[in-house]
Amino acid sequence: MMGEVGDPLRVRATGRKKLLRRVCGLCALAALLALASAALAGEPVVILLSWDGVRHDYLERGDFPALARIQREGAQAEKLVTVFPSLTFPSHVSLATGANVEHHGIVSNSFRDRVRGKFQYENDASWLEAEPIWVTAERQGVRAAVFFWVGSETDWRGVGATYRKAPFDSHVSEQTKVEQILAWLDLPLEQRPRLVLSWWHGADAVGHRDGPDSPNIAAALVEQDHALAQLLAGLDTRGAWPDTTLLIVSDHGMAAVSEPVDLSAPLRAKGIEAELLPSNGIAQIWLAEPSRLSDALATLGALPGVTVWAGDAVPKSLHYAFPGRMGDLMAVTTPPHFFVAPDTLQGVRMRVRGMDQGAHGFDPALPEMGGILLAMGRGVAKGARLPPAHAIDVAPTVARLLGIAAPRNSEGAPIPGIGSDISAPNAAAPGAHREGP
Repeated sequence: MMGEVGDPLRVRATGRKKLLRRVCGLCALAALLALASAALAGEPVVILLSWDGVRHDYLERGDFPALARIQREGAQAEKLVTVFPSLTFPSHVSLATGANVEHHGIVSNSFRDRVRGKFQYENDASWLEAEPIWVTAERQGVRAAVFFWVGSETDWRGVGATYRKAPFDSHVSEQTKVEQILAWLDLPLEQRPRLVLSWWHGADAVGHRDGPDSPNIAAALVEQDHALAQLLAGLDTRGAWPDTTLLIVSDHGMAAVSEPVDLSAPLRAKGIEAELLPSNGIAQIWLAEPSRLSDALATLGALPGVTVWAGDAVPKSLHYAFPGRMGDLMAVTTPPHFFVAPDTLQGVRMRVRGMDQGAHGFDPALPEMGGILLAMGRGVAKGARLPPAHAIDVAPTVARLLGIAAPRNSEGAPIPGIGSDISAPNAAAPGAHREGP
């Protein structure tokens, strides 16, 4: 007689039990995955990435698989037209508020306010005079998360993003940002943000250092593309695309420059004392003796490649005038010229000798100042090619995708071809808004 271990009936019964346990386990796993997918489903999510200094034609410079996937499966605009001046801080605030500089007040990366004093690459939201999109969202009951964006580190008039990273640290990698973005999306439904913004390095640093025609531009974009591939893979794994729209923009382009312009020397030669705040293509001039304005205007206006206006006479077409932050005079130039601070002039001359260098801040109408706009996911037609879009249209487009009203100070309009088939928000619907200041 066979022992219990060798009993064929028991062996078959044990096998059936093991198989049943495996089937049950697989069913449980499938149920969990279904629940996780369902948890992401239903409510729209928008992820907005800014790739600093990526010119509209840079994407043709090499093989970028993740960007190529978005071009195939999503939409791409011919270019993104930035605001004047085409600088990082004014542009990022316009992207977030839908407002031109004359309304949001961030007139340069560095400027002086007659009352508050010096603004120097500040991330304090109290300098913003227009409502940013993360405040717009929070005010209407949509949680927001920001991993570095101008003005995101403090509350704006009492309201801020539910999740935000501070202080700004340029050494933080894009991989770290991707990990955090995905971690935010993995939060329980009642805690998860539906609007995520993040600044990425793009190609700004290498564009300034080596010029926009350098092969190093492509190398920088390869690194950005690798991080983007991680984000796309994470969204794939989570089954997020039916409810998620990914937008990639840049704040400005880049132009080759080789002629540094020092505005201080001709003023000193005329005995005119002034504080100069140069930034690539523009410069603000504060006179120690405002009575010398006419002399200073004539002196600087005679320089080759330089146009100068009194602070209250800047052309309205630039949408730039913001009293109290303009300076007594404002100068602009065009490539290959660019403005530099007097104490850095010699170093700049050494760098540009025999090589190109890059700058921005010029008139947005220059082709070299155009940025990028790509979109993929919910509300985006596969393979769509869009005409040039404007930076002030980005925030109202995000609002439409989320089903909320646009920022209070927005001057733009939703971009046709991105969320066009999504119903416009009903601002008067019960419960659609959360009271805010």
